[in-house]
Amino acid sequence: MDTRMNERDDAGTTHRLDAVVVGAGFGGMYAAYRLREMGLSFVGIEAGGDVGGVWYWNRYPGARCDLMCVDYSYSFSPEIEQEWTWSEQFAGQPEILAYANYVADRLHLRPHFRFGTRVTAATWDDHRRIWVVETDAGDTLEARYCVMATGPLSIPKDPEITGLDRFAGDLYRAAKWPHHEVDFAGKRVGVIGTGSTGIQIVQEVAKEAGELYVFQRTPSFTMPMRNDPLDPEYAAEIKRNYPGLRAAAWASNLGGVRPSTTRPFFSLPRAQREQLMEDAWKMGGHAFLGTFSDLLFNPEANEQVAEFVRGKIGEIVEDPETAEALKPRGYPIFARRPCLDTSYYQSFNQPNVHLVDCLKYPIRRITEAGIETEQGEVALDALILATGYDGLTGALTAFPVKGRHGRELRDKWKGGAHSWLGLMVEGFPNLFMICGANGPAALANIISINELNVDWLCDLLRYMERNDLATFEPDPDAEERWMEEVRALSERTLMSKAQTWYVGANVAGKAQGLTLFTGGFAKYAEHCRVAAQNGYPDLMFEREDAPVPA
Repeated sequence: MDTRMNERDDAGTTHRLDAVVVGAGFGGMYAAYRLREMGLSFVGIEAGGDVGGVWYWNRYPGARCDLMCVDYSYSFSPEIEQEWTWSEQFAGQPEILAYANYVADRLHLRPHFRFGTRVTAATWDDHRRIWVVETDAGDTLEARYCVMATGPLSIPKDPEITGLDRFAGDLYRAAKWPHHEVDFAGKRVGVIGTGSTGIQIVQEVAKEAGELYVFQRTPSFTMPMRNDPLDPEYAAEIKRNYPGLRAAAWASNLGGVRPSTTRPFFSLPRAQREQLMEDAWKMGGHAFLGTFSDLLFNPEANEQVAEFVRGKIGEIVEDPETAEALKPRGYPIFARRPCLDTSYYQSFNQPNVHLVDCLKYPIRRITEAGIETEQGEVALDALILATGYDGLTGALTAFPVKGRHGRELRDKWKGGAHSWLGLMVEGFPNLFMICGANGPAALANIISINELNVDWLCDLLRYMERNDLATFEPDPDAEERWMEEVRALSERTLMSKAQTWYVGANVAGKAQGLTLFTGGFAKYAEHCRVAAQNGYPDLMFEREDAPVPA
């Protein structure tokens, strides 16, 4: 671009750039690659010590992606697709992190990032039309564009239980796990949280702990993963067929290649439905979601599938009382994040694993020696917190992001996330969000969303260069129209019927509501494509030669 800025090492701690990228997960890495290919000057800021995002931090026992590796990998580089070989269908954290490191090395991305550094403030300067980004290292970065690749799940949340700071044993947080091996052999271990992370932890720690106590408030539906190693012949087949697999993924509702159907639940007689559910259970993975088309829209169909899964829990767990407590009730199946496991329910058949039903016996407090419930105190040597994140909005409200006239993003979002396409926010010029809260975010393949969003941004920047444009932001009416569509879609899905982090229910005082786009990845991609093809009619631009505010 004609007005390209370059980093100035001779200006003390102030650096002038075209862009600042916040985050070095898969979205930030791809943004760095594309911006560099465009010839722009930029700096990436990452709190972690290396690339990988959530996979850098989440090193807890059993950490594994619940998307197949054929989906959870970049599609933009045929070379990387052919050079990298996955070892199993659902990759574990060490392999995913190794993949992120391989990509960073292969594309020489690390020199563009400042690791171990946090952004402490980002402020739009209306007079100079730049973002001023401050870090905890004392640096100030000034850039035309601020690209937030902070991810939907990056701000961990502790449980709101009295006494956490009093616990005298070993305390571990799943989202900030130590970078060394942790030995639980012979110890009394407690786990708080039974979402996807807690389920993965329980089935691993159960193998070595002396006694494992699982503190469960709301049970999750979890289905067998049926993970398999990828033999060389199948891995070669995947590599030969990547183009077709990627095309299918990008045309799907989930941005991936898991099975899907147009068949409604009640289009088949009961016996055939039950056989299909048995087949889905045996196949594993997210086969259920691809077996019937209306499970998130038809409450009766949803309840029948939920009851089928409850029946499976009863078949696996030997103690009837424990089995009953593990059966989720009171919310639709798949309204909470659908979990996958290898031996979760089987773990409760082990004599050293104990379920603490916190609906029946709520936690009163955490003590120096363990956890006190209404049934009594459980003594613990170690406590693991698997209590999730301040999802979707937490990363961008954790520090001041100030737009025009000093308005803070956290103030605009007091009533919930509000943006255009999940990409940008009215009143915050040249601020771009990757995998933002009002797009598909956690409801689709995040790597597909990352690539879609970054490619879209780069096309927009080229458009601005061709037309001598200095700033962009959405028209307020266009932003409201997008949010009206998001709200209308959310009212049709059963996902809004559960108290989850999807709707902000896990954070005290947070605005409640499903602000994710639930129309599917392909439909979202079409919205993005049409906006670009039509010349960005929903955006407001300022020209390079326009007078700046007085």
